[in-house]
Amino acid sequence: MKFDKSLLRTVLFAVGVVAMVIGIYQTIYYNDLGRNYWIFMVSMTCWMPLLYWRQQERLEAKIAEEKARQAQQARAKTPAKSAKKRR
Repeated sequence: MKFDKSLLRTVLFAVGVVAMVIGIYQTIYYNDLGRNYWIFMVSMTCWMPLLYWRQQERLEAKIAEEKARQAQQARAKTPAKSAKKRR
């Protein structure tokens, strides 16, 4: 069985959102942020890998774009071979 990274991302995002909503509700209900701080940290712990992976994907996309641009420039610099015979 192959590990599906998109499923992990979906689960982490969902748990993060639910923890944030529960933390906000508990903070308003009990009027005490310090008592519910751990719930917010669970939410942040779920979102941290998502932010890191998104940053890594952007970096890889920029590198691939730069390589493609350099390859295109290299192709443009090499002259096309002529079909005429030289004398």
